[in-house]
Amino acid sequence: MTHPKRLEAARRLADSAPPGALRVVMDPDPAGKPSVLRTALSAWSAIEDGATHQLVVQDDMILSETFFERARLAIEEMPDAALALFALWDSRNGAAVRFGAMAGARWVSAVNEYFPCVAIILPRQVATGFVAYGRNRLDAWPDDILMYRYLRDNGIPAYVSVPSLAEHEDHGSISGNAFRGPRRSVCFLPGDVPGREGARLSGLKVLPFFKHGVAQCAVRHDGPGPSRWLHMDCEQYLEGVGVRSERLQPAIVQMAEAVPLSAAKGTWLTAFTMGFTQRREAHRCEGPDGGAAPDAAVLAEALATVGPGGISHAHTEDRIAELREELARITRAGIEAGREAAARPRPAKPPRPAGSRRIAVLGSATPLGEHLLRGLADRGHRVTALASAPRDPAPDRTAEPAYDAVLDLTGLHGGERDGRARVTLRHPARATAAAGIRTLDVGDVYGPGCARDSRIGRLVWAALRSQPLVIEESAGEVLRPLHVSDLADALSAMARTPPPEGAVPATALADGARCTVAEMAAAVRKAVRPVPVVGGAPPAAAPRPPAPAGPPPPDRRAPTDLVYGLHTYAQWLAYEGIRLVSDV
Repeated sequence: MTHPKRLEAARRLADSAPPGALRVVMDPDPAGKPSVLRTALSAWSAIEDGATHQLVVQDDMILSETFFERARLAIEEMPDAALALFALWDSRNGAAVRFGAMAGARWVSAVNEYFPCVAIILPRQVATGFVAYGRNRLDAWPDDILMYRYLRDNGIPAYVSVPSLAEHEDHGSISGNAFRGPRRSVCFLPGDVPGREGARLSGLKVLPFFKHGVAQCAVRHDGPGPSRWLHMDCEQYLEGVGVRSERLQPAIVQMAEAVPLSAAKGTWLTAFTMGFTQRREAHRCEGPDGGAAPDAAVLAEALATVGPGGISHAHTEDRIAELREELARITRAGIEAGREAAARPRPAKPPRPAGSRRIAVLGSATPLGEHLLRGLADRGHRVTALASAPRDPAPDRTAEPAYDAVLDLTGLHGGERDGRARVTLRHPARATAAAGIRTLDVGDVYGPGCARDSRIGRLVWAALRSQPLVIEESAGEVLRPLHVSDLADALSAMARTPPPEGAVPATALADGARCTVAEMAAAVRKAVRPVPVVGGAPPAAAPRPPAPAGPPPPDRRAPTDLVYGLHTYAQWLAYEGIRLVSDV
């Protein structure tokens, strides 16, 4: 599939394939607004009579030497499945591919993300169904997110190849993705030997990946209700399983010579979490071809792209190549350290850190509530979700309260639409009519778990769908952004320290990070997609929230960077939050 501007590249790719294997399909409206989906639907519609499957490849791909042989063997092994033949080096599916390489798998089940569509095979009936599905959503989402939704909602098995059978060769992005930096495969070996296509890895529960310079983690949440994923950073995940990340500062990171310290730390922390997870979860291949040892060349290449993928948003291809070898060394060291940490004996019930509290939470049956519950638990608290308020201790205070603190999140629901969201934190041992109760003004909460109809959410939602950012209010109106992880930090710290006797004034948590709506729009354009701004003077640069007056308290982290925080919000909305919307 191609556009007239890249017709020659498409012809070269078609000519490189066996005779008749590939033919060129052109964008049906090349003068219109750029749309990968429009061209993809034409390609999926062009399936030949008698064909059982359709392969669609974008024009800027390089195919492996054994591409068609492996593809045919995979179709024979999994005739009803959608098969992605490429995954990006900084993606969640890329993280799954790395675990596949570590386990000796040839295919991994696709995870909660867009389904990579740059080189993809669909069974005939699936391709036909996607054409009908996509034609009703031409202005909704990119083709890869729509494909993920379509496959998931229709229960179609979906797998990603280990290693990739194609590599991305940047010719400049017509669809507006050039701002993302180099986009390379998690693992591409041109001479990969076909065979063992039945060796599959599925059921992954923890996905560490390095993206936008941050070691991140997606963790599967299995109920109640449908399986879904929580989004956090690797540091939080490790603390939640009893590994204190501040103790993990290896000499190999400190001795990094050419690599910036932040890149070295992010690479090592991601790799450590990978090694820890692999040893702890004991990943095993399924299928008749499972059980083989990992392929050394595939594993080496998959691990060598951890660091490069994580810094690809900020560095050129040449600079990434200079750092690749040292980043690979750091990755290997992190993997081994993580495996060793997971192998150490652990008590059945790890001791709670100092300051751990018993916290009851009301109003947690929402995605935001789930993220806050997990955040408080990962910070060492014993957290219980309640459907109704617990009974107070006896008036004479002789009875022991069941909880040290009661957190009421019901004031969050709806208040985030206008920045008036509030939560209350009550300490039953001190609670009289007004004593011991804190009312917390949390401002404009954003991040994983937050709805899309808030003042910040509307901007992020529009950018995700490549639509203009419409500023409905004054461009100078002030927002008070507070990321979900920062809210969890603040609630954790306050739960550890009961307020004094007597009435406690309301506390504003987000006043230190004020920015205008116009500045927020600039940050969204940088974090999500550089779409136009309508209504209000377009700002020139993203805001820089004021630095805190001093170091954060011992159990608090530095505030979340706004651009990175918006990135995590966008990712959650695209992959999980979209489930909460009927049909957009």
